[in-house]
Amino acid sequence: MPVRDIVVIGGSAGGIEAVQRVLGSMPPGLPAAVFVAVHLSPRGKSFLAKILDRHGALPAHEAANGARIEPGHVYVAPPDRHLMIAEDHIHLTRGPKEGLHRPSINVMFRSAASTYGPRVIGILLSGMLDDGAAGLWEIARHGGTAIVQDPAEAAFPSMPMNALQDAKVDFTLRAAEIGKVVGQIVNEEMEIPDRDDPGQEPVPLEFSGFTCPECRGPLYTKKKPGPLEFRCRVGHVISFDTLMDEDSSMQERKLYEAMVALQEGADLAELAAGRVTGGEREAFMRESAQLHNYADTIRLMIERREVPSVLRVEGGSKLPKRGEVA
Repeated sequence: MPVRDIVVIGGSAGGIEAVQRVLGSMPPGLPAAVFVAVHLSPRGKSFLAKILDRHGALPAHEAANGARIEPGHVYVAPPDRHLMIAEDHIHLTRGPKEGLHRPSINVMFRSAASTYGPRVIGILLSGMLDDGAAGLWEIARHGGTAIVQDPAEAAFPSMPMNALQDAKVDFTLRAAEIGKVVGQIVNEEMEIPDRDDPGQEPVPLEFSGFTCPECRGPLYTKKKPGPLEFRCRVGHVISFDTLMDEDSSMQERKLYEAMVALQEGADLAELAAGRVTGGEREAFMRESAQLHNYADTIRLMIERREVPSVLRVEGGSKLPKRGEVA
């Protein structure tokens, strides 16, 4: 009978402290391999593995491409690399970003689910937006166990709450309780659930009408169950919430670009007015005033715009209670 011996942990903003608490509550000699992906700066040197090595009973290492997977060890995704879990070894890649991130939690979760199925325990912690929700859905779909940090405790509750919205979550727990629960269920023998075969049939793509915020190429969607995601030709994958957030940022950037162009045009008109006389001078000064007025209008549009939150909470804003099983 198979056991749950692959543990994947994902976090973003506020996630490092949560990962420390999770690992700190895991028992020594855990008979499972643990993988961690946290959103990090792509250019900075990461000390995350060393930090986690000091805060838990399991030795932590930065993952290396091709490294053999061993139980009782923690493997940490390095900056600017996706961590993919293959049969008995780790694969690192600098493939297209997912959700504007590399490493992507969804990439790691999906690879674990497709390779190890019901043997996987997926844990999603504090973070903004929704990276990890689609991956946790895949873990649950393949018969694995899904755990999220209690949103009421998370420094940034968006990622756990989106997972609760999108995936079948087995446990909603405080970070310090998660490691203890993992220690209890890794040794439990289990029946492989009788469920539909996820299959590998190609799913037809449908043009969404939107463009990729990373490369400006067309975005496509797949007609399939699970969280809504968009994929472009080169492989960038964007969730609905991330697309909304990035589109709002792009709109603001474009409006500021328009302001710069209008202000430069107004200054050029004033310069031209100083080089001519009579009616021509007055025409350039009117143009300058008009362009300044347009720029001021755009600034006012930016300042007055209200951007609704993309955080989705089913049934209102009520948060799950501490320790509640979703």
